[in-house]
Amino acid sequence: MLRLLCRSSAGSQTLVRWARRSQRGGGLLLHGARSCTSSRRCHGTGSGEVNGQPAENGSGNALYRDSVLLPKTEFPMKLTGQKLLDRELQIQQECGFADLYSWQRERKAKNKFCLHDGPPYANGDPHVGHALNKILKDIRNRFEMLRGRQVHYIPGWDCHGLPIELKALGDLGTSGLSPLQIRQKAREFAEGAIARQKAAFQRWGVMADWDQCYYTFDGTYEAAQLKVFQEMHSKGLIYQDYKPVFWSPSSGTALAEAELEYNPEHVSRAVYATFPLVTLPPKIASQKVNVSVLVWTTQPWTIPANQAVCYMPNAQYSVVKRADNSEKFLVATERTASIAALLGTDLQTVGVFAGSLLEGGICKHPTIPDKQVPLLPANHVTMVKGTGLVHTAPAHGMEDYSVASQFKLPVECMVDEDGTFNELAGPELQKLSVMTEGNDKVCFLFDDGSKVKDIQIIWTRLKVRVLPESARSSLLTMLDRRTYWCISRQRSWGVLIPVFYHKESGEALINKYTVSHIAQLFKEKGSDCWWELPIETLLPPEVLKKVKAGAASDYVRGEDVLDIWFDSGASWAAVLEGTFESDSRADVYVEGKDQIGGWFQSSLLTSVAVRNKAPYKSLVVHGFAVSEKGEKMSKSVGNVVDPDVVINGGKGPTEPAYGADVLRWWVAESNVFSDVQIGPSALSSARDSISKLRNTLKFLLGNLQGFDPRLQAVDPKQMHYIDQYMLHLLREYSIKVTDAYSEFDAGRVIRVLQAFITRELSSFYFSIIKDRLYCDAEDSLGRRSCQTVLEEILDGVTRSIAPILPHMAEEVYLHAPGHDSTGWIKSSSVWRRPGLEEAVEGACAIRDSFLSSIPGKNAARYDLTVAIEPGLLFELMESLQEEPTSTTSQLAELMMAARVNLATKMPRDLDPEALLNHGTFLINLEGGVIREESAYSIAVTPTSAARCPRCRRYTANSADCLCPRCQSIVSQAH
Repeated sequence: MLRLLCRSSAGSQTLVRWARRSQRGGGLLLHGARSCTSSRRCHGTGSGEVNGQPAENGSGNALYRDSVLLPKTEFPMKLTGQKLLDRELQIQQECGFADLYSWQRERKAKNKFCLHDGPPYANGDPHVGHALNKILKDIRNRFEMLRGRQVHYIPGWDCHGLPIELKALGDLGTSGLSPLQIRQKAREFAEGAIARQKAAFQRWGVMADWDQCYYTFDGTYEAAQLKVFQEMHSKGLIYQDYKPVFWSPSSGTALAEAELEYNPEHVSRAVYATFPLVTLPPKIASQKVNVSVLVWTTQPWTIPANQAVCYMPNAQYSVVKRADNSEKFLVATERTASIAALLGTDLQTVGVFAGSLLEGGICKHPTIPDKQVPLLPANHVTMVKGTGLVHTAPAHGMEDYSVASQFKLPVECMVDEDGTFNELAGPELQKLSVMTEGNDKVCFLFDDGSKVKDIQIIWTRLKVRVLPESARSSLLTMLDRRTYWCISRQRSWGVLIPVFYHKESGEALINKYTVSHIAQLFKEKGSDCWWELPIETLLPPEVLKKVKAGAASDYVRGEDVLDIWFDSGASWAAVLEGTFESDSRADVYVEGKDQIGGWFQSSLLTSVAVRNKAPYKSLVVHGFAVSEKGEKMSKSVGNVVDPDVVINGGKGPTEPAYGADVLRWWVAESNVFSDVQIGPSALSSARDSISKLRNTLKFLLGNLQGFDPRLQAVDPKQMHYIDQYMLHLLREYSIKVTDAYSEFDAGRVIRVLQAFITRELSSFYFSIIKDRLYCDAEDSLGRRSCQTVLEEILDGVTRSIAPILPHMAEEVYLHAPGHDSTGWIKSSSVWRRPGLEEAVEGACAIRDSFLSSIPGKNAARYDLTVAIEPGLLFELMESLQEEPTSTTSQLAELMMAARVNLATKMPRDLDPEALLNHGTFLINLEGGVIREESAYSIAVTPTSAARCPRCRRYTANSADCLCPRCQSIVSQAH
């Protein structure tokens, strides 16, 4: 069907040109009226006749023009610059954008929809990443609201953390400031960032209760977070222990992975270290060779903390002898050639063993006398680099720590908080910086290896639908690797861990009674009270009595705060718990792909730990906003796109004001499941697409001027077939759009919308009905029939774009009073009538053959004869044209020809110069029960009729006469 419709566009070019000229003031109609110069009279009172005499040139112009029903509307074709910005702000105010969320929360609704907002970080101005995320969420929320669901969406902000603290303090640092002073400055900074971000989100048209947002620094939120903490602590899931973490000596705190900043210019020294085998593995002890295990590392400073050497059980290992000094090494067979090249000597193979035979081997520690370390199997060993044997320091690597946990190895940290070796490293290394002279000192013990580029400068089963599905494996992989989570941070700005320490023993005091009491204080006073209140208030007698502890004065309060991922990860407890009667899970979480290892994961871990279920039913993972070249945005590169500049314009003509709807269109039409490009080309394209949409909406509004659907709508059963068919297409359109929105695929919504407007409307339906709209009698059944359909199309298209373009949708309804702008697209199964599709599409197949016979020519200048043998196709065409010949039938309208003759065979007196063509059409009724392939023939001849000066169709008896239809209409008007 779509192929046939596309090919019909050539035949509709003339009518499209008529419409454009008519909208500019009817110039073509004036010119046509002047062309009536013949002295021959027409029967009846024609518009070219004045007082019974032949018309002078131009004498009937006004009468013709006024009798043609051209589109009329004040809906602007184009809005740019300040007018656009003023209009959007006016619409937001007049249409109650600020009250929309509370309105929909108060209405009765059977179904609810909860999109839980992942809190953006309150550490800067709004950026296009915010726009991508917030608008994507808003599109879905508005769609669900229009469907009649009650939407639950509470915006939030992540307010704690090191980046905020550092930005708030600036060059001051923490020197000389109390924890409360630091917290006050950080709070003020976060509040400023929140205010700027919130204002931007509102300007983008995001629907939310902006007076009831959640903030992780709010006392009520912190209390809910401590409740989660207490539940996990009570189950033994939170405990104090050693674990390698990302540590920043300059900031004096553990870092979350998202807080790391890598220095791409950093170069680490690589060394080969030997671990002499003092006890050969039992299964190869008979070899009796003196051999050292060779390891390679780019972190030499960690070797003093070594507790084991790991091997791959299913790999093959060799004992090799150096050609230059006869020293023997144990290395992976696969790595022998590479090691020989790096050492600059040949390596002779002495023996080969399976990795599994290395079990039980013991090595001498290379820097600590009398210390021995075992050979242990491990899955993280690879053959990509090094020797196939991995130096293992549990205090300085996650995989190393996992090995230590499995084999009960000690975890000795030889590095202080300031990044220097402590006394455990020995006198030679103590107080030396591990990144500089300490590293050099360790390397002094070994042969210097080649320098290797290394950017790391700081060490440290899901029943949920995931979109895209490819993100599921990433989430599960990260979950599998995360066996432990260090949740303590050594900062002032955050939620305090509610633990007390005995002054003498250092024993921690933390249990459900102490945590519950602190949570209640946080709820009432905020977490600043941890520093403001005396210890006796934090540990009152009634709490101490329950836990059988000594006096409050025997304890000091802890100073660590919770990881910000624990803050935001507990948002389900602070925002969702108690909101719903039964299931307190969110329908969906929607965030960027970086949250696979962040908020998605921390929320899942805390919720499963406390409630044994995920906090969400589905996850939507979107990409990042990048430049038009696909590059990460950077101020230094100069490719940053500021959403405020996108909306309000910047300096000069290269940065025009696009308004909020263009920004929203950019989000919607992008493939959000991958990285999304933004720049001048993408924004200009979005603006042009919206302009084309405005043109369609203007046409619809203009032709519905004065039409009251409550009084003048036509029942579908009385409509023209083409009108009924358009309702059928509109229903299909609504189904496709609804499915796309449901799949978070707004890009597909836009593609379906543009295809519907371009193919079904502009190139097909609009081109066919313009004559009926403009030139039929105002109250005629035919005109009211297509106006009824245009009304449905306007309503359906406007509702379908409302989630993406709320400003434009509201603007349409402001120009179409009487509409209820709530609710989703209305469609009815009645619109799909048996035989309707086949009748219209059969006619379109015939029209396709007709237009292909006269390529590039105006179909209105030709008469068409259609011959079909008796059968289903002929009966269907008869439903479009009952009489044998007609200029006004529905079939003639569909063909856009001057006249259509319908017969069961070609006439004998057919013009010998007629253009002939043939075709077939397959009729498929009742789900394939009735199938019939029917043949047809057509004959095309130039029409002998004259062009009517009013409607411009070739249906008049002579050039100075109106066609019968126009003559009747003009006569009735006067």
